[in-house]
Amino acid sequence: MKKTSEIIGKYMAWIVLVIAALALFFPKTCLWIQTGWINYLLMIVMFGMGLTMKFSDFAVVFSRPKDILTGCIAQFLFMPLLAFLLGKLFGLSNELLVGVILVGTCPGGTSSNVITYLSKGDTALSVGMTSVNTLLAPFLTPALTYLFLRTSVNVDVKAMFISIIQVVIIPIGLGILINMLFGKYTQKVKDALPSVSVTAICLIVAAVVSHNSEKILSTGAVIFAIVILHNLLGYLCGYLVGVLFKMDIPRKKAVAIEIGMQNSGLATTLAANAFPTLAMATVPGAIFSVWHNISGAILAGIFRRIPNGDKKDGADN
Repeated sequence: MKKTSEIIGKYMAWIVLVIAALALFFPKTCLWIQTGWINYLLMIVMFGMGLTMKFSDFAVVFSRPKDILTGCIAQFLFMPLLAFLLGKLFGLSNELLVGVILVGTCPGGTSSNVITYLSKGDTALSVGMTSVNTLLAPFLTPALTYLFLRTSVNVDVKAMFISIIQVVIIPIGLGILINMLFGKYTQKVKDALPSVSVTAICLIVAAVVSHNSEKILSTGAVIFAIVILHNLLGYLCGYLVGVLFKMDIPRKKAVAIEIGMQNSGLATTLAANAFPTLAMATVPGAIFSVWHNISGAILAGIFRRIPNGDKKDGADN
């Protein structure tokens, strides 16, 4: 099982790319995977992550709130600004510009926790940043959207709060609890967890792409370029923030991934609800949902090869 997980981890990016291509060009092969399954797939992965963690991991995070605060500020500073600048630079139409900016003003997505875990990054920090970013989003997402678009959006505070509790906090908490009570047995399944995570990512990508293939294929190359640049520049900015604040390697990985990967599903929902007359506004979020899972898989493969070294609080390695 360990050998199988290592092989899957090594070729994860290629596996995700093949699945994405299959779902895009032959959507009927993947339409059986419902988009409603996405949260459940993420919950399974979060539970598996919890099996590898302890409550003390989160105690360390709360003892150094500076890291979470730094990540949150960087998230809501860089991603909206990058979205706006890229949209203007490439001369996007108003419809697509709205979609790109909504991706930028949304918080980090739960997929970032999975990719951080696969990257051997600081998973506890990643979960902490996602949780805080999501709780701040009902206030910051509308404010930043108004700043860049001069129009307002309504964010369902209750729905977002319930979602983060259901998808992230409860599954991880259960996993940690079971690890504490039955640690001898959970150690035996740890080798299989990366395979479960990659399978979940593939199913998520297949669901999103197959159900949005027509919209994705009808969009010009420019929006693909913007989405890819937005995501990659987010990773770069996040890693540089880690360097600037002299974080250790696992934290640099976590911050880079958290900033680069957005809750694009939320962006798509907001685009549909707040801008119903702008049909193409939902497209950037749909494309980002696909691309950041592909790029995240590639980045995880790169980050896994970077040794973490001995973790020293607040010090670089």
